[in-house]
Amino acid sequence: MPAWLRARGLNAYEYQCVRGVHIGEGTARQLGRLAAENDIRLSIHAPYYITLGTADDVLKEKTTGHLLKSMQAANWMDAAVVVFHPGTGAGEDRRETLQRAKKLLGEILQQAREMGLAQIKVAPETAGKPAQLGNLEEVLELCDCGPQVVPAIDFGHLHAASGGGFTGEEAFMAVLDRVEAHLGREAVRHLHIHFSPIEFTRAGEKRHRTTLEPGFGPDFALLARLLVKRELEPTIICESYDRQAEDALVFKQLYEEMKNADK
Repeated sequence: MPAWLRARGLNAYEYQCVRGVHIGEGTARQLGRLAAENDIRLSIHAPYYITLGTADDVLKEKTTGHLLKSMQAANWMDAAVVVFHPGTGAGEDRRETLQRAKKLLGEILQQAREMGLAQIKVAPETAGKPAQLGNLEEVLELCDCGPQVVPAIDFGHLHAASGGGFTGEEAFMAVLDRVEAHLGREAVRHLHIHFSPIEFTRAGEKRHRTTLEPGFGPDFALLARLLVKRELEPTIICESYDRQAEDALVFKQLYEEMKNADK
């Protein structure tokens, strides 16, 4: 995979553990070596089964296991960050749910340090549905749990959760400004971003789409212009449906066009 990506002009790869962490140490270390040889920046997407805000002890234990296993795999392959969804539902009291999530995340990070995984960063991802835990402010507050925690900003999810609110440059700028205000210049400069066209309903995200399907936002050109203007150097993972590499190249070309036009 690293050589395949490099041959196509791409330089980042998010290894998917969304159905569980099933990669062994040997394979993970081999992937890490090949990624380094091909200048591919690695990240991991942790299992969907994580639910930080749960009050159920069994789910807490499972959540802890999923995140720690993902961090261990990231350590083996020298991945930069472990991306995860904070949880399936915020419940009636979002504040109480968020406080439980912060407490559990703090406990998991302590266990990670005891396992020698203090250098592995974890990134709560912005949610695609308003009912889910993980709006921008909640993600930023989770980042207050420690320097190991950084945000993963999914602009497709933000677009869906806001009912199509990312149709102008101002919406993207507001997110970048908020991240910088809360976490500082370096955090926004090296932001971990997910991007894809997305279909949504009144409940939020429905499914990821592709650049070949007209009418689905958000428009990557709006973000690319800001990345160039603000001299940001993010990692951008494309999550278009069944067209991740192809659409990633579309996005990269847009970014390079903006960069060249700015010279």
